[in-house]
Amino acid sequence: MTDSVVAAPLTFRRSLLAVLGLALVLMLSALDQTVIGNAMPYIVADLGNFDLYAWVATSYLLTSIITVPIFGRLGDYYGRKYFVIAATLLFTLSSALCSFAGTMQTLILWRAVQGIAGGMLVGTAFACIPELFPDTRQRLRWQILFSTAFSIVNALGPTLGGILTEQYGWRSVFYLNLPLGALALVVSWIYLPYIKPPKKAAIRLDWLGALLIMCALGSMQLLAEFLPSNGSAFSLIGLMLACGLSAALLVYQQRRAHSPILPPALFAIGPVKQLFTISILISAVLFTLLYFMPLLFQGGYGYSPKQAAWLVTPMGVSITVSAIINGRIVTRMNNPMRLPQMGFLVAASACALLALLGSRGHFGVLMGLMMMAGIGIGFILLNVTIFIQTLAPREFLGIATALTQSLRLVGGLLGTALTGAAVTKWYSVHVAGKLLDGSNAVLPESVQRHFADPQVLLQPVAAQFVSYYPLARSAMVNAIDIGLAVCALLALLAFWQSTRLPLIQFPGVAVKQTQKPQES
Repeated sequence: MTDSVVAAPLTFRRSLLAVLGLALVLMLSALDQTVIGNAMPYIVADLGNFDLYAWVATSYLLTSIITVPIFGRLGDYYGRKYFVIAATLLFTLSSALCSFAGTMQTLILWRAVQGIAGGMLVGTAFACIPELFPDTRQRLRWQILFSTAFSIVNALGPTLGGILTEQYGWRSVFYLNLPLGALALVVSWIYLPYIKPPKKAAIRLDWLGALLIMCALGSMQLLAEFLPSNGSAFSLIGLMLACGLSAALLVYQQRRAHSPILPPALFAIGPVKQLFTISILISAVLFTLLYFMPLLFQGGYGYSPKQAAWLVTPMGVSITVSAIINGRIVTRMNNPMRLPQMGFLVAASACALLALLGSRGHFGVLMGLMMMAGIGIGFILLNVTIFIQTLAPREFLGIATALTQSLRLVGGLLGTALTGAAVTKWYSVHVAGKLLDGSNAVLPESVQRHFADPQVLLQPVAAQFVSYYPLARSAMVNAIDIGLAVCALLALLAFWQSTRLPLIQFPGVAVKQTQKPQES
């Protein structure tokens, strides 16, 4: 039955097992993204190269962005089951290679390979849901279950990452993927049905479009990194030209390509385009919180990985709880957009308050604000996906779902790259002023050299410099606060975009509501 072509509707048992297989596959990707956040400060302390901190995240995101739409398109032609299996196997193997990395550069390389597998997982697994359940209301019920499992992992990931890192070292967070990957592989092989797509013309993938996307985003990422560090004018101008030229060529290529990776007809639908923009904005907020809040709590506040995990965990828990509540009520609302609109305002408020706290935040207050951010995000992510699936034409359903996930990765890439650049730049600016403490005294060269690299805040305290650490930590907090303030603005921008959307209703919901009075 594992290789059968499924045409008839699935039984409840087979549907449940198929969704379980997909959930395990996506839990593999979600767990990796959440556990590594608390391990990142320890990775930098061990391998060095703090200037490459953001690249551990962005290398994964950059390769994922390209592979999500490519394998979403390939799944439309060849079916998705075997792509899911191949991606799970590659993800598990690359996790093992990440655990053996001896330098930051090697880790970034294997994270890029892991991102290829992660993009395959996201591009195929999410698109399986509308394929397995064509009926909109049925699909919504299973999508809620699917997203709930995904959210549970987001809730457990930070705590698990903190405990593993503190007890067994940062490499253990990659070992964790090995048994989970093996389980996901077995369940997907046995229970995920192979759905043979209808016969289509010969596939022609838009490889040039994929290359141009990588060039545009890669040069944008490098530009974000070099601008704060005052790179040479020649390199900055070159990167600006590369980014602009790649973007212009990409637009031209998508209009003439036979099977464009970014279908112009889909982007011509105004509400879908606005939802894509919202997805980018809120994902920039989410990934910034995932990757830089552990750095704030460990490097800025001096908490241990386990304590930092306890602070980050409420965000994952509240994302899960609010997503479950959202799933119960969203299909019953006359205007479902009110839920994500509330989420944008709550998330923006949480980020703004975290930025305003500075280094004065108490443990309980920080935990409450992280929970508040999670509540807001939990009312956004699932809704954006199901809104796009509702609005997209049937022929674009697979690629629209894949692009939703891909554009989330774009938001994560831009958010982490810009925040990483800001932290690197503004830490050096703030630490100079903090260490002088308003005086004109010249600090010993040894003190200046010791605190020039922010990774010293993630290592054991050096006794001879102990009196300077509170000031240096305050500089780290101030640097990350800039990123948090930007996150608050992005959430508000997403809210404004949502107010411009037309009324979105799910098929059958409005009809049901108008028929009830007649029946009574």
